[in-house]
Amino acid sequence: MRLAIGFLLMCGVAGAQTGARLVWADEFDKPGLPDAAKWTLETGGHGWGNQELQFYTSGRRENARVEDGRLVIEARREAREGREYTSARLVTKGKGEWKYGWIEVRAKLPCGRGTWPAIWMLGAEFDRGNWPAVGEIDIMEHVGHDAGRVHGTVHTAAYNHVKGTQKAGTVQLKDVCEAFHVYAVDWREEAIDFYVDGRRYFRFENERKTRAEWPFDRPFYLLLNVAVGGSWGGQKGVDAAAFPQRMEVDYVRVYDRRPE
Repeated sequence: MRLAIGFLLMCGVAGAQTGARLVWADEFDKPGLPDAAKWTLETGGHGWGNQELQFYTSGRRENARVEDGRLVIEARREAREGREYTSARLVTKGKGEWKYGWIEVRAKLPCGRGTWPAIWMLGAEFDRGNWPAVGEIDIMEHVGHDAGRVHGTVHTAAYNHVKGTQKAGTVQLKDVCEAFHVYAVDWREEAIDFYVDGRRYFRFENERKTRAEWPFDRPFYLLLNVAVGGSWGGQKGVDAAAFPQRMEVDYVRVYDRRPE
């Protein structure tokens, strides 16, 4: 714990020197279940709007745990609540919400066919009736049937996958499932830039029209999850023999602006 606190203090000093301030973080230094002061585990197996196959659980270390200084989100092939797979979906809603900033997550991804890990954000006003108008920022998405291709996407009322108008960029990473990479967004009033390991690969600019194009002027919260199958992740089926599959997260850090 002392090392983690010392590290965060050093980050704060470094951030102050560059004008950036660390406003929220989880270094995953305490073994066991995820920190309930920072994360809520959403539960359910209703498909989550994408025909997903998993049941998200809460309080099960088999699906979400901290070990060896990392968060593990594990999708498993096991029957639960009428579903053939279990997994976990962690959210910071009500516990960590931000308007603008630099959000970065260092993670290693699963690659089995049928996996669909995501690091993403939703408007804090989200409910099941106001998507996509509330806005969505997909910092990282990856589907196992297209291993190595990482996607960064925004969804709004004007730009979303239902209409086929979503705005997105991609980057190819050969070792996405063997090595950790830092996935980040630089979210500012004028644009949202998407990065991997400090390299920008996509920019979504504020067209300064209406909230239909830019709902990103209000607080958002963070989500981490591993889905199974679904409308995108399951396009080429699910390799049941590939499970269990895990996403490992080394840290999550939120700064008020991009650290230099």
